[in-house]
Amino acid sequence: MQAPRTQPPYQEDIMTVTVETLEKLERKITLTLPVGTIQSEVDSRLKKLARTVKMDGFRPGKVPMNVVAQRYGYSVHYEVMNDKVGEAFSQAANEAKLRVAGQPRITEKEESPEGELAFDAVFEVFPEVKINDLSTAEVEKLSAEVGDDAIDKTLDILRKQRRTFAQRAQDAVAQDDDRVTVDFEGKIDGEPFQGGKAEDFQFVVGEGQMLKEFEDAVRGMKSGDSRTFPLSFPADYHGKDVAGKQADFLVTVKKIEASHLPEVNEQLAKSLGIAEATVEGLRADIKRNLEREVKFRLLARNKNAVMDALVANAELDLPNASVQSEVSRMVEGARAELKQRGIKDADKAPIPDEVFRPQAERRVRLGLVVAELVRANNLQAKPEQIKAHIDELAASYEKPADVVRWYFSDNNRLAEVEAVVIENNVTDFVLGKAKVNEKSVSFDELMAQQQG
Repeated sequence: MQAPRTQPPYQEDIMTVTVETLEKLERKITLTLPVGTIQSEVDSRLKKLARTVKMDGFRPGKVPMNVVAQRYGYSVHYEVMNDKVGEAFSQAANEAKLRVAGQPRITEKEESPEGELAFDAVFEVFPEVKINDLSTAEVEKLSAEVGDDAIDKTLDILRKQRRTFAQRAQDAVAQDDDRVTVDFEGKIDGEPFQGGKAEDFQFVVGEGQMLKEFEDAVRGMKSGDSRTFPLSFPADYHGKDVAGKQADFLVTVKKIEASHLPEVNEQLAKSLGIAEATVEGLRADIKRNLEREVKFRLLARNKNAVMDALVANAELDLPNASVQSEVSRMVEGARAELKQRGIKDADKAPIPDEVFRPQAERRVRLGLVVAELVRANNLQAKPEQIKAHIDELAASYEKPADVVRWYFSDNNRLAEVEAVVIENNVTDFVLGKAKVNEKSVSFDELMAQQQG
């Protein structure tokens, strides 16, 4: 631990201040307040209170001061002490030009000079951020193109969303892309389990809606057929009661329906609301949407790479107060999510702080580094950048003008957009300085990376 280093005291009319450096970002300010100043404010507030207070046996405004002081003196004194110490701390921190991180821990000293009250305020300050030469940083920058394959796959998805089903002949066997209606019941060690039984359950064979062993069992069956088969639940199965266990299932196929995809023609284009209701217009519209999606995904991926490089090239101490505040925010967010999922007593769920501490530390570190880079290089978001970003977001909607108005009608939404634009400015700035390794990836690879 470093030896305390005392700065020159800062004098004010009602206080004397000293600042000590304890360890790293921790500081201590000693505040002294004249007792007379405290008592004068207490008397003033009690007199003001006496003019309006209502008490049995007295007319409003006629309650004797000694009675008012007896009833409210302690609470008023407590409020005044909090206010005056808080004001003194803010004044002292401002005069000492300290950027305070979090709330100070203020305790009254056991011994004080005669006629004064003394307090110690221990707190943290924001660190100095040193960003090393960015020209030595290496950043991998991805690029991707939207080809015909990506357009074709998207067309297939759109067609599947609009497919129809027609019942197959009685002797037809279930195959991929067929929709089957089944009854099933599963047992583990001869006992039924929750969620293991259903009637008139529908799924499309080959689309991964069911576990592979279930689909393999149904594939090749006819309407009216029944089959018993073993099924092993994966260890990471979402149903914890059956995860890693083996069950025996009885399945009965009740109906098999063949799927029919709509043709890629002008009618499909029209049903999708394409302005130019032609096949060429449909493909062009899909390409524009995919290019917009690719742009945002590339930006997100490259932005993450830039932020990683920034964190690696910066030197700073982390204020524990800021980290703890972020941890608390993340824990509350986790509890809110549990509550949304219907978990009982989610607000009391035992979630250890340490679960989120590494992520919280990274967020705080990154926030401080980005803020310093923005300040030092004037990378703030300009109004025209915010407008352009909102216009781009709105372009994928049916009524872009309504979306633009929606963003500009709420300052919180605008603040979110502003934060994104600042991050984009930082990304462009770092990419302009760092050693950039260009890497081209396929459309499918980019989609898979983003999901991962």
